[in-house]
Amino acid sequence: METNTAAAHAATGPAIVRTVAELRARVTGWRRTGDRIAMVPTMGALHDGHLSLVRIGFERAERVVVSIFVNPTQFAPHEDFQSYPRTEVRDMELLELLGTDLVFAPSAAEMYPPGFATRIETAGPALGLESDTRPHFFGGVATVVSKLLIAANPDLAIFGEKDYQQLAVVRRMARDLGLPVEIVAAPTVREPDGLAMSSRNAYLSPEERDIAPVLHDVLMQTAAALRGGVAPDQALDDGRRAILAAGFRALDYLDLRDAQTLEPVPDGSASGRPLRLLVAAWLGRTRLIDNCAV
Repeated sequence: METNTAAAHAATGPAIVRTVAELRARVTGWRRTGDRIAMVPTMGALHDGHLSLVRIGFERAERVVVSIFVNPTQFAPHEDFQSYPRTEVRDMELLELLGTDLVFAPSAAEMYPPGFATRIETAGPALGLESDTRPHFFGGVATVVSKLLIAANPDLAIFGEKDYQQLAVVRRMARDLGLPVEIVAAPTVREPDGLAMSSRNAYLSPEERDIAPVLHDVLMQTAAALRGGVAPDQALDDGRRAILAAGFRALDYLDLRDAQTLEPVPDGSASGRPLRLLVAAWLGRTRLIDNCAV
């Protein structure tokens, strides 16, 4: 489906709309012809990881909508909202090559008009890990993703496993709110040396970029140790020491969780159910996250 659909739309490139009303008008037209619709929510600064989500969209649907919106409600005042890379012209060129049908690129005022006073409160898989250091984060994510899904009303929405906790939060939110959309998980796309692709990788200095793949290496080593019977506390402590020894400035977490619920896994109970290792660490001024199955 991807090749034929992409070829059909590549000649004109994706249209871009800035308002929810325009987005809904386009989607309504596609619905009349029976087209299946996929959505890929992004904050722009697109890389091959994002583009892999678009390709999955075309494998599963006739139409693909990509949203580009740097969401202010998921950034704390001290975080990188102002400096977060914004590359709309290049993003549009990349999406044109894939035959993307529509780009929704609203302003902050469109998403959060004057008087906006509603925010989703998250729990369950949102507790711990990212929430320990970024307590504002998942409320902002859940609020904006719910607004995007309600506005576009897609059949499916595709999220990368690289942001694994976010994926779990979005899945839980969609179930809890009864949103009629399938949440599709896409594998993490990596550089040849194993570093998970991220828009924030652009912040890394050349020296930091050489160190960054250690994060994935330690995840693989820790997962192998757990599968080999090493106790979770010991395996995690070894992994934490290895990350800091490699030159990372600080470690927010390296933890083992239930792969479905993200509940903590007590020491000694690391077998018999799907598990996930998740990590967040600082390399200079850049915060990197990653995860892997155990």
